[in-house]
Amino acid sequence: DVQLQASGGGLVQPGGSLRLSCAASGFTFSDYTMSWFRQAPGKEREGVSCISNEETPRYYLDSTKGRFTISRDEAENTVYLQMDSLKPEDTAVYYCATDEGRCSGWARTYRYWGQGTQVTVSS
Repeated sequence: DVQLQASGGGLVQPGGSLRLSCAASGFTFSDYTMSWFRQAPGKEREGVSCISNEETPRYYLDSTKGRFTISRDEAENTVYLQMDSLKPEDTAVYYCATDEGRCSGWARTYRYWGQGTQVTVSS
């Protein structure tokens, strides 16, 4: 079975950094696109970043460009999201997702999801 285990969330002050991890198992990691989504209270889930199975291309939500970096470690079957210069509006539950095929910012295109990790940016 496909399993995704997200971790690394927490409480951080504005301007701070966090690194999210998503450990994958149950599938051939190198064949799958990996994405991060987030969902804030009362809002729809939105795509934050995506990395293809060949590491390029990589995509970022406009509001996160220059602050977030996605990467993947094939040896560890893990995808990371380095988040710097965090803002209060980045507060949300962050989810990792995976599927075969190209990167997509649409949640409905992904069959497999992790459980989510809470990120709170507040002073």
